[in-house]
Amino acid sequence: MPEWSEFLSAMTLVLVRVSGMVTFAPFFSSTALPMRVKAVFTLAVAYLLAPLVASLPHAHTALSLASLLGELSVGLVYGLTLALLNEMLLFAGQIVGVQFSFSLVNLLDPTTAIQTPLMGELFQLLGTLVVLAAGLDRILLASMVRSFRAAPLGSYALAQLTALSIVRAAGGIFLAAVELAAPVLAATLLVEVAVSLLGKLSPQLPVMSLSVPLKTLTGFVLLTGSLALWPRFVEARFDSLLDLAQRLIAAPPTGVGG
Repeated sequence: MPEWSEFLSAMTLVLVRVSGMVTFAPFFSSTALPMRVKAVFTLAVAYLLAPLVASLPHAHTALSLASLLGELSVGLVYGLTLALLNEMLLFAGQIVGVQFSFSLVNLLDPTTAIQTPLMGELFQLLGTLVVLAAGLDRILLASMVRSFRAAPLGSYALAQLTALSIVRAAGGIFLAAVELAAPVLAATLLVEVAVSLLGKLSPQLPVMSLSVPLKTLTGFVLLTGSLALWPRFVEARFDSLLDLAQRLIAAPPTGVGG
């Protein structure tokens, strides 16, 4: 009975940590995955990992409010940090959508249940395809499993510096989004300049009628041509965010845990 009770305690703590990651991380948080599937997956991972992580050095399987909040903090650090990838893609899509004159075309995002721009939804879908094709979801899960060595079960305490680091990382999504949308921005800007010069040379030309379709056509051509660079760009951002999450988990807590 004591061994069974210890196993259940360890499984509960692992379940809380994995659930925090599944709630926010890319692909795992998608509502396209049925809730029952995600629940069964989380339970299966917790069941398989519980006896292994409970035997690691410095692991504490005793249930308490501090241990539960600590495990939830680890999962949220992974989930919220990697969720910045989706936010970067959404913001890049908004920038491109404005250049395509699609700023008023919105769709219901199934992930957040809010209205999102058409191009933002497209960019998020393309990013999810890259995550699946490159196996980044499995890399994230493997990193989560390794986190039990960096932050033993029931021993993590969320530090104030960790939360501030995630907030600062959130500011980087704006720069990354502009980098992703930069080719389209530059091309459409050149189209606007060219159409404006034509309008000066030939005032009888319908400049307003030419600007929007030319910008849209040029942007789509350039976006299609740049899709070959998407996997490298998304993988690089994913790796940097995952490295950040791993450093935050491995860093010794300097604040007061929940």
